[in-house]
Amino acid sequence: MRFAMCNELYENWKFDDVCNFLKKAGYQGVEVAPFTLAPRITDVSPERRSTLRAQAAHAGIQIIGLHWLLAGTDGLYLTSPDATVRSNTAEYIVDLAEAARDLGGDLMVFGSPKQRSLLPGVTREQAFDWAAALFRGVMPRVADCGVTICMEPLSPAETDFINTCAEAKDLIDAVGHRNFSLHLDVKAMYSEPTPATELIRQYGPMAHHFHANDANRRGPGFGDVDFVPIFQALRESGYSRWVSVEVFDYKPDPQTITMKSIEYMQRSLAA
Repeated sequence: MRFAMCNELYENWKFDDVCNFLKKAGYQGVEVAPFTLAPRITDVSPERRSTLRAQAAHAGIQIIGLHWLLAGTDGLYLTSPDATVRSNTAEYIVDLAEAARDLGGDLMVFGSPKQRSLLPGVTREQAFDWAAALFRGVMPRVADCGVTICMEPLSPAETDFINTCAEAKDLIDAVGHRNFSLHLDVKAMYSEPTPATELIRQYGPMAHHFHANDANRRGPGFGDVDFVPIFQALRESGYSRWVSVEVFDYKPDPQTITMKSIEYMQRSLAA
């Protein structure tokens, strides 16, 4: 397992400063939220993408991929009843995959709760069918970029569409593409009645990515979640990919969050 950090908490930092700081702290990767680069990923020129990739490489950090894919955008929605909106969303997902490839990444986490929740009059069955069709349509082009989309179950407090690992697996099975896989997130798993360690043992073998955080939305070690059994379950499941820290509460400051999170994860992994 290798450790990465999501970049959105470093507001107003230069990208190369973020990479250098992460390397010094002991991380090996950075996971990028597109809205930290531009309002839309298509606003990031090929030249800028090349520069960002070079800055990360110079620091000894890998840009592993993207998350918060649709955050901050207008007119894009996974489960919209409007076929044009879904078509535009599909094209933008391909744009994101091309950007991830250009930056040196190979994964995209599909969370975006505000762009997938059920709209008025839309049933869960309709939303599921539309989402499955959209992903089936884009996956050949996403895969051509060498990118895997990781579907993220999220808690009912965030969205009412795909709340459990089982529901995410149903969607993954319906899409039926090797580059459409599962994402596991500690905070989200703690919203399920099944213990997180059991979910990891059951679904870890099909997971392509993992977000580390506490159930309180802070970093690992900043709450009551014990990561020793979390990492034990990951190892038992055979998971050997990135573990990326994603936080939603930026207190006390990015530096403290960054340093204490990896120190705690390293101790937990060793234990």
